[in-house]
Amino acid sequence: MANTLQNHPHSDSVSAPGETLLEALEVRNMSQSELAKRMMRPVKTINEIVQGKTAITPETALQLEQVLSVPARFWLRREQRYREHLARLAAKEELQKWQSWLQEIPIKEMMKRGWIPEVQDKSQQVFEALKFFSVASPDAWRAIWENEEIAYRQSTKRTSSDGAITAWLRQGELEAQAVDCALYNEQAFREALVQIRALTAQPIEDTQQELVRLCAAAGVAVVFVQDLPKTGICGATRWVTATKALLQLSLRYKTDDQLWFTLFHEAGHILLHGKRKIFLELEQKTQQEQEADAFAANVLINNEQWQQFTTQNTYRSKVGIEAFASSIGIAPGIVVGRLQHEKRIPFTDCNQLKRRLDWHKEEASDE
Repeated sequence: MANTLQNHPHSDSVSAPGETLLEALEVRNMSQSELAKRMMRPVKTINEIVQGKTAITPETALQLEQVLSVPARFWLRREQRYREHLARLAAKEELQKWQSWLQEIPIKEMMKRGWIPEVQDKSQQVFEALKFFSVASPDAWRAIWENEEIAYRQSTKRTSSDGAITAWLRQGELEAQAVDCALYNEQAFREALVQIRALTAQPIEDTQQELVRLCAAAGVAVVFVQDLPKTGICGATRWVTATKALLQLSLRYKTDDQLWFTLFHEAGHILLHGKRKIFLELEQKTQQEQEADAFAANVLINNEQWQQFTTQNTYRSKVGIEAFASSIGIAPGIVVGRLQHEKRIPFTDCNQLKRRLDWHKEEASDE
């Protein structure tokens, strides 16, 4: 008899181990009362095990091995599978109740981008999304993400979705886990920014890996995550541990001037504002956002250089802009972007000096 009993792989239907026990008793022509007597247990206990009302404990499993010559591990595995099955059934009911939560997050785009498996069943979608966010329920998701303190540059021209923002931020967090960083060192990060500034004169596809390496060596993980619809986010900063900062970029505006300004803006948060996490750019900028803007502008083009350049009529010409950018070692698009931002030239002028950026073809596009 012992050799005929097997643990079966997980299936949608799992019987209680008590049913197997009842079969074993029938084969032996042994009643439940006799088994109870041999185990020195109440008949009621044996009956409840048969009905699945009482779990088979390690002690019970050893006694069943002694009486029925069926290994204790068989009964324990059988019990474990059955209890897991019951838990999954209960969880499935909960997942069905939580399907409305899917309306709060960009589930279709998350599947399209491969952030979670592409499944059709709504309950399974809920399950995969919870795994993505590393939470056990939508309530836990709200409790964690509504209290997260995150700094991000956000477009003020669009209505944002909290669910889309949290998905974008979570993907950045996951990608940052793969970035091997040294312990954060402020001086090393400042020195890295000097080297990164020089990289702006080159195409980003040629310098992206070097940018990530330089920051990682200073304890800052830089990741590029394409923005989601209804986020309007250019970049974000957060501390994932006490010794590792995360700087996340979206390439939202897809020009080099926006990318580099966002990077140095977020770097400003890391250097100027300690390890606090909230720096939200709303319709009216906070003092900390203004400080981060000033930091980025001054690192890219210091005030003395800018004053000298803008007092000359050549700042309005492409030739003048290119010459100035070359003299201070940055991309001309950055100069154009600042001139346009300060309304010294129209937003339609000199855009050909900006480098256009885009995601590789294999990555999904939301625009």
